[in-house]
Amino acid sequence: MNALLKVALAKGRLLEPTRELFRRIGAPVGVGEDPASRRLVVPSEDGALAFLFVKPADVPVYVGSGAADLGVTGTDVLRETEADVLEPLALGFGSCRMVVASPHDVPFPSLPSGVTPRVATKYPRLTRAFFADTGLGVEVITVAGSVEVAPLLGLAHWIVDLVDTGRTLRENGLVERVKILDVGAVVVVNRASQKLKLELHQKLLAKLQEASRKA
Repeated sequence: MNALLKVALAKGRLLEPTRELFRRIGAPVGVGEDPASRRLVVPSEDGALAFLFVKPADVPVYVGSGAADLGVTGTDVLRETEADVLEPLALGFGSCRMVVASPHDVPFPSLPSGVTPRVATKYPRLTRAFFADTGLGVEVITVAGSVEVAPLLGLAHWIVDLVDTGRTLRENGLVERVKILDVGAVVVVNRASQKLKLELHQKLLAKLQEASRKA
């Protein structure tokens, strides 16, 4: 595949708005290709780009290592991984927030009798950093699935997770306690690629910026 730039795209909630963004700049995924299929590398129709469909947490890894020239991911993943990549453009979609939440009847920001709170999350580094800054000792439990069920099953007292409308929290009897981080979709770029292919990157970023402003 002789694509000029390889672009890592996160499967999941950011995928469809990202695909729409690239469609608006005239670089849609090849006709008939399904990013949900097992084929993980798909060319744009003009052959200038190759799209890599990967797990959200892997976007900074692919871009940081140079396996992809650039990618689109959420700031939640980017801050959690602390990837050594450039972050030249916020895209204006995928907005949500990372919060601490707990059941209505579970106290926050401390538990009675000096009990150490257990906090379930997909973001262990950010969670530890937040509570370290507050001076509160917690036990962080890393989970990969639905975080909201952890308090219901007695696995944790609190959770740290992404919230948009708050509906999922409410449906599981949880309330938002404090915001940790505002989250949104961003473009990330490999440092070496940016230097070696500067003109290509500049042209693509300019198109993405213009398209995101018009969205």
